[in-house]
Amino acid sequence: MNQSSTSMILQEINRMPDACAVVRGSGKYPNIKGQVYFYQMDGGTVVIAEIYGLPTKAGMCGEEIFGFHVHSGDSCTGTAQDQFADTDGHYNPRNCEHPYHAGDLPPLFGNGGFAWMMVFTERFYAREVIGRTVVIHRNPDDFKTQPSGNAGEMIACGVIY
Repeated sequence: MNQSSTSMILQEINRMPDACAVVRGSGKYPNIKGQVYFYQMDGGTVVIAEIYGLPTKAGMCGEEIFGFHVHSGDSCTGTAQDQFADTDGHYNPRNCEHPYHAGDLPPLFGNGGFAWMMVFTERFYAREVIGRTVVIHRNPDDFKTQPSGNAGEMIACGVIY
């Protein structure tokens, strides 16, 4: 990417995404809904997330931060104890340590239950994550704890198609 990266990205996101995921909350967080879009570009992928219904806390500093990752699994299913157990771990085709997994993404910052985020990553192309899952965690990723950043409970998931 170079100095004209912003204009190049804006041109690219004016087309249909190369992949997307419809995100839904777990049984405990049924109000979470949203979309994640993947735009393949030269050298990587632009990821855009638009999420509604995230948990909030009362008070002036009540906005929350949520872990956000692409996971290796191909299903947002699981068990009664872990509704999204089948998402498996973070997408990590190069076997890197956390936070260098290909699926490690910046956190989502809640704004009155809404989050919007856009990032460019060289860690994967959109076509590589089709059929995998995108997961929102209850806590922010600490970007150091192995193997997954101590992000806690998976509260929402979507299959990338």
